[in-house]
Amino acid sequence: MPDAVLSNQGTNKPIPLTNKPFSPEDETALREALKRCSPSAFESAVQFRKTGNAEHVPAVVIGIIERFVEPDLRIKLKDADDDLRLIEDLGIDSLTMMEIVILVEDVLQMTINNDELRNLRTVGDVKTFIDCKIRGLALPKPTKFIPIEHIGAVMPVQPPFLFLNEASVSSTAANGKYRITGQEFFLQGHFKDNPVMPASIMLEALGQLAVLYLLEGAPTEAGKVVSPQSIFFTGCEGVRAHRICKPGDILSLSIKPKRMKMPLATFEGAIRVGQEKAVIAEEITLTFLIVDAAIAPVSINGSSAHAENLDGSPGAPATGVTPLRVAMNATG
Repeated sequence: MPDAVLSNQGTNKPIPLTNKPFSPEDETALREALKRCSPSAFESAVQFRKTGNAEHVPAVVIGIIERFVEPDLRIKLKDADDDLRLIEDLGIDSLTMMEIVILVEDVLQMTINNDELRNLRTVGDVKTFIDCKIRGLALPKPTKFIPIEHIGAVMPVQPPFLFLNEASVSSTAANGKYRITGQEFFLQGHFKDNPVMPASIMLEALGQLAVLYLLEGAPTEAGKVVSPQSIFFTGCEGVRAHRICKPGDILSLSIKPKRMKMPLATFEGAIRVGQEKAVIAEEITLTFLIVDAAIAPVSINGSSAHAENLDGSPGAPATGVTPLRVAMNATG
């Protein structure tokens, strides 16, 4: 088998696979192992075993996860949503996770250390983890799940203008959720007897998630952090609104960094309601500064600095240059 690599248990050091050809007996054994998985998972596993090409691995992993998920939850995997949480969204408990791991080890012929499983929270975490193991790459930092209390402690502006009820941040992306309660102040006039979440506010929510990524996920040098008082909105391009969002809808937000070089960070963002697209933003650009961790503020609750909203409406008075307006609307 050509140039494919796998990892030893307890290390992330790649070792060459044997040159033993993939035989008809191997294919029969693989078919038996994946007999309750989708045909696409089996075909991808065959191609991986023949070629060692890691591009086939995500389909194998999704197929194996799908095999252990309850039938009524499998539809969630159809869009290959990396944000899906293994426990909360797919109902995968620790014992089921071990069954998944054992089958992955068997099919991909690799060994996974049990200690490495503790940080796998989402489908994306699993796919990234397996891909790094196969390629012999350093494992990424685990996804950080951020409750609403912590969001309120680190964001530059406070209620009633933050549209994140929960969030998760990894080294490559950030995801969040916001439930439209119907009690939001702007819904009183947008529109009369027909409350609709303004598209500009949904863009604001994506901007807030990008701010959270800079504060909690962006890589920096040791002893350096992004200053929460230095983040500014500069522009938004390629915006499309696909769906009207109303009270009761739960917005699923996601952003991924496209380019980051101080002082500019550009992200792509999207909002869904269930499986439906609501808003797409090809580029959201912020400015930021990196400072010594020792002089960064621990908490900015009560800060008087406010900025212009993404829709151009004025914020509260501020001193000096003002950050992107980010504040909290508590879950109702």
